[in-house]
Amino acid sequence: MIKNPPLHERWGRHVWTQDAAKRRVGWQVSHPRSPQEKVEAVHDLVVDDAVAAQVATDLLRRPEVAARAMVDGTARHLANQAQMKRIEEAGEAFRDQSPAAPAVRRLERAIEFLDLVGACQAFVAASGRIVPRLRDRTLSSDEQAIVHKNVDKVKATCEWIETAVDTGEVDADEALVRLLRGQ
Repeated sequence: MIKNPPLHERWGRHVWTQDAAKRRVGWQVSHPRSPQEKVEAVHDLVVDDAVAAQVATDLLRRPEVAARAMVDGTARHLANQAQMKRIEEAGEAFRDQSPAAPAVRRLERAIEFLDLVGACQAFVAASGRIVPRLRDRTLSSDEQAIVHKNVDKVKATCEWIETAVDTGEVDADEALVRLLRGQ
């Protein structure tokens, strides 16, 4: 290997350099040329999270870089997760510090109430549309079993909703959790 040095691109002759030797044995080079060598060099420079965050922020300000980064499902998921965490923290800070927090809490409770009523209404409406279509149709025993299992889940969920509304107790018991998971 020593007697067969690589061709130096700039000099046009076969010669060993520090980087050529490092490349041959798989070490990080001092002057990266290939995209992978450059990526590895950047990774070594941004081991500190604060530095990495600043570099990532700077790079994501470039539209083409941001678009390419969001193609990666894991990167997109982690960015969305971080954004949601930041929104939740801002909401908690607002609820703790803002004089408008009581009014906002009343609005949130009204929205939650409307969401629950809407979910119930959506179920009733969908059932009212779908069940009449079953006229003159016989479901197989497997299909019947699936529908019955799901109706059991709906009944248990309705009982849970009624308990929560009547008592304020919103925790689901173990049996309900297992039923909803399909266990």
